[in-house]
Amino acid sequence: MTAKILGGKEVADAIKLEVAEEVRNLPFRPCLAAVRVGEDAASKVYVGNKVRTSEELGLISEYHHLSAETTQEELLDLVEELNRRDNVDGILVQLPLPKQINEKVVLEAINPEKDVDGFHPVNVGRLASGQNALVPCTPAGVIEILRYYDIGIAGKHAVIVGRSNIVGKPMAMLLLQNDATVTICHSRTKNLAEITSQADILVAAIGRAGFIRGEHIKQGATVIDVGINNFSDKDSAREFFDESEIENRLKTIEKRGFTLVGDVNPKEALEKVGAFTPVPGGVGLLTVAMLMKNTLDAAKHRRKIN
Repeated sequence: MTAKILGGKEVADAIKLEVAEEVRNLPFRPCLAAVRVGEDAASKVYVGNKVRTSEELGLISEYHHLSAETTQEELLDLVEELNRRDNVDGILVQLPLPKQINEKVVLEAINPEKDVDGFHPVNVGRLASGQNALVPCTPAGVIEILRYYDIGIAGKHAVIVGRSNIVGKPMAMLLLQNDATVTICHSRTKNLAEITSQADILVAAIGRAGFIRGEHIKQGATVIDVGINNFSDKDSAREFFDESEIENRLKTIEKRGFTLVGDVNPKEALEKVGAFTPVPGGVGLLTVAMLMKNTLDAAKHRRKIN
């Protein structure tokens, strides 16, 4: 059996096309305000991608870059200003924040109606109770991948490995809303492979490179790999990658010092899965697309547009 590769680019492109078309037909341009504090290199790349994509799709983009010495009070003042401004539809505060700033306090200060990351407790509660909510982008993207590739969710046993507030818990809520039977596993789960090997849909979101092995996977299952980890061990690379990939992966490690891998061992997974998301090229590509969709949805909701 040949595994079906669930590429994220096709799905992300389709979502961005829908957003761009809808934005063109609106009597206004939705506005996303992105805030970055400090000089974290990864955050700079992430925010840059979000700002660039906003502009490409016709949204207005504001980029507020604050120094690493910014106080919590100063950041909260900016958030409050963005909350008050009627022309701002979505607010994104890029994590991580410098150590002098309490992330929880800042995220809870964002107006839930503008919380396009979906992290505010109000949106978490709305999602849990089945109401319309702004949903965290990564789990929302997973649902879009399953729909795009016509992988049924209703009646399936879905197992999630990871219980974070950003992925694991909202992922469980979304799968439940789509009529799956859901099990959440985590670092304290006993006999993990016994549980995960029952999954029709297995979502790996534990943040450990190659943690999910062949023994964890049911024959023919759909495996969604949310993890993004740096892998630099050339000596063990053949345990992760088959002959079709090993040469390119080793070249990447040689050039960059690392290659990206997920939470699933791809070599062992390919021997058992029916379908899977690759890393890179899978779920990660949906995050920005879903942020754009959330910004559009927030703008329409605030203006009472169906």
